[in-house]
Amino acid sequence: MNAPIDAGVGVLLPRDLPIDQVLPYARRAEELGFDEVWLVEDLGFRGGLAQTGAVLAATERITVGVGILPAGARNAAFTAMELNTLALMFPGRFVAGIGHGMPAWMRQVGAWPKSTLTLLGEYTTAVRALLRGEPGPAAGRYVDVEAVELVEPAPVVPPVILGVRGPKSLAVAGATADGVVLAEPAAPPYIAAAIEQVRSGATDATAPLVVTYDVAAVDADPAAALARVRPGLAWYGEPDWAPHLVGQPFAEDLARLRATCSSPEEFARRLPDEWVAELALVGTAEQVRERIAARHAAGATSVVLTPVGDDRLGELERFAEVLPG
Repeated sequence: MNAPIDAGVGVLLPRDLPIDQVLPYARRAEELGFDEVWLVEDLGFRGGLAQTGAVLAATERITVGVGILPAGARNAAFTAMELNTLALMFPGRFVAGIGHGMPAWMRQVGAWPKSTLTLLGEYTTAVRALLRGEPGPAAGRYVDVEAVELVEPAPVVPPVILGVRGPKSLAVAGATADGVVLAEPAAPPYIAAAIEQVRSGATDATAPLVVTYDVAAVDADPAAALARVRPGLAWYGEPDWAPHLVGQPFAEDLARLRATCSSPEEFARRLPDEWVAELALVGTAEQVRERIAARHAAGATSVVLTPVGDDRLGELERFAEVLPG
């Protein structure tokens, strides 16, 4: 059976969090009542699966997600073995995110395929089949795990979702995965548009899991929250982020602002407050609660808050103010 995941609120464990804070951060997130903690795997930082296993072992209740594991970086059968092991040891507490990976990083390690869509579709199909206890599917262009089987498939199959943003990739998610993880910024119009693209590739009417990331800051003084969150928006004007701005009336103006700035830091400083409020989970606890609710209403099943700045443990405490009492 598949482990159900209800709409919830999670936190992101930053990729550069000092190593001695990683487990305390995860434990504190659980103590504060967050539903999920999400980890990333960025080239040169820390391995996603190693972190996931450690965080699962150090906590008792919280769901742990990894978003994302690049498909070109690992053999599909061995990925399925790792995911299945986590599912056996920590049933119902783990979500696996898979994606293309950042093109520059994947090219740097010689793992960027000619057809990213073909690889991702074959890879996801193979990994999920193996996790269900089925033999590996017939060999494809990139993935050949034909007739491979897991000896001890986990009774609770972990969800596999895709961290993608383009319409064709989102359709692949609908066809092959349990849902998607949407990188920041994930305002409600983007969530709704992405879900429509996921459904365009779906073969049944099952509602997808939709995990969203957003940089966040919570403060009794809204101006202080806006100031703290700005550095996390520094890269939002890059062309790769264009899909995230669907439905935003300032999308073209934001692109023009980016073109006039000499650095990401200048861009972040010059963003109008009203744009920042749309592109982040920012403000008082009540304001952030309302923004989380709007993301859930748009179809997000999990809204994940990402801390900005040096005091990530302190931000975690402030994030907890948005949780139900």
